[in-house]
Amino acid sequence: MACFIVPAAEAIAATVAVRILESKEKKSETMCMAEDVKHVKAGFSRKVKWLSKLLWGGSSLLAFEHVWHGEVHPFFPFLTAAESPESFVAMLNEVSTVGVGMALTVTAAWLGMIAASHISDKSTNYTKDMAGEKI
Repeated sequence: MACFIVPAAEAIAATVAVRILESKEKKSETMCMAEDVKHVKAGFSRKVKWLSKLLWGGSSLLAFEHVWHGEVHPFFPFLTAAESPESFVAMLNEVSTVGVGMALTVTAAWLGMIAASHISDKSTNYTKDMAGEKI
């Protein structure tokens, strides 16, 4: 009925966090970038952007599915479950169980992606040639 609302709300919060983090990273970014860098770690704003994209994609697909099944209308009240008190209570129950569960699952998958990225960054070893330069 309205389970897509929770991931959409988290997506909005993640998008705002990305904007804030990007502005802070740009301020603290140094201007000396070596041209021969072979591996660049992903900044935290980029990792939060991954979460944002996962949440926006999932919630938009869920919203489309609810529109397809006639549970969302283009007029007030937008959700068919908001038309009667009994269905509104059922909708709140679905939002608090299914919606929160989906948002937590996507966030857990994102945390797994961050862990894999961290392991990948950590396992990348640079070797030095005889002159001491990274190769």
